[in-house]
Amino acid sequence: MATTTKHCDFLVIGGGSGGLASAKRSSERYGAKGIVVEAKRLGGTCVNVGCIPNKIIWNAANLAQSMRNANSYGFSVQQKAPFDWASFKKKRDAVIKTLNEIHERNLKNNGVEYIHGRARLVIAKKILLATGGHPMVPQGIPGAEHGIDSDGFFELDHQPKKVAIVGAGYIAVEFAGMLNALGTEAHVFIRHEKFLRTFGEMIQDGILSEYERVGIHIHKKSKVEKVAKTGKLPLHYSDSTGQGKLEDLDTLIWAIGRAPEVQGLGLDVVGVEQNERGQIITDEYQNTNVEDIYSLGDVVGKIELTPVAIAAGRKLSDRVFGGAQYHTSKLDYDLIHSVIFAHPEVGTIGLTQEEAEKKYGRGNIKIYRSSFTATYYAITEDKRPSKYKLICRRKDEKIVGLHILGLGSGEILQGFGGD
Repeated sequence: MATTTKHCDFLVIGGGSGGLASAKRSSERYGAKGIVVEAKRLGGTCVNVGCIPNKIIWNAANLAQSMRNANSYGFSVQQKAPFDWASFKKKRDAVIKTLNEIHERNLKNNGVEYIHGRARLVIAKKILLATGGHPMVPQGIPGAEHGIDSDGFFELDHQPKKVAIVGAGYIAVEFAGMLNALGTEAHVFIRHEKFLRTFGEMIQDGILSEYERVGIHIHKKSKVEKVAKTGKLPLHYSDSTGQGKLEDLDTLIWAIGRAPEVQGLGLDVVGVEQNERGQIITDEYQNTNVEDIYSLGDVVGKIELTPVAIAAGRKLSDRVFGGAQYHTSKLDYDLIHSVIFAHPEVGTIGLTQEEAEKKYGRGNIKIYRSSFTATYYAITEDKRPSKYKLICRRKDEKIVGLHILGLGSGEILQGFGGD
């Protein structure tokens, strides 16, 4: 059978949040003929192995914590009710499948063709590279393949009784908090004294002390030396105290970061520039160095958040297809709020204290702090902290940074992040 060449105005490679948003905007609003090519499942990281399944597990962990506090509120309930991981996973996966189908249906309704796969011949006037990223697994550690990456966490068909999580970023922190709340013995291995090192000191110290208080084992200044596979997983490591060995692990999770998904794109053939991490280089308008080729989302690595990719995708389509009135349309990457679904939650927007001091000078900023116990915990035995930190420019009291830790932080932060 002869191969048919497809023609379109806008070829989007990558069916994640940013690519889908850009494709739908260009077709629905401006009538561009669009094609989306996705090799995996529609929705990208967020829908399939990120925000959505992660938040559903986080909700389950919160329910587990609430049950432990229920007696304080006058309810006679079993504080440690058994958790049916398999049943929960089945329901969660059904939600993801529904979202995949919704995205495919929305593309069709917006007049965008969807191609599932890679090897197709398409001629396009404009091309968007929005292929996202993938989790990394360390090289050079014997037995590293016996662990799973952060995507593999969502494929676990049983709840681990004892887990080792290697990593110091928000993914490792979220996994540790959720699994601990659900009753798993959690060990976190970090290379330094603290995790979340790109966040402010209040956040770092607050999460670290709370995790240690609730029994999460933090192995500081540690390095995994090797992993064996003899029934249960023995993990050999070194830290500031010397050599160590963690026995009887059910699961080892590598949460050491993500890399751009660029393999097979042929970037070198067309000359699209990448940085030392392999991320595609773009300017403030999402242009690559090659005319009519654009890129956004996790593959460029600016700010790897779903709402950011969606907003950037829509702004790009406005500029490319919307005419002269949108010729300066671009996403402002400053003051973007983010939330860590840890236990407790973290919300942050703007500068850290260190960044503010560097930008304005130590004497030109003013810090406001508040620490209290939320009313929810007023009658419970388990007391969890709430901490707020406002960083202001001294001359006019303008808030240049807000950092919060505690119950409801994500919802509270939303009011400060909108424009």
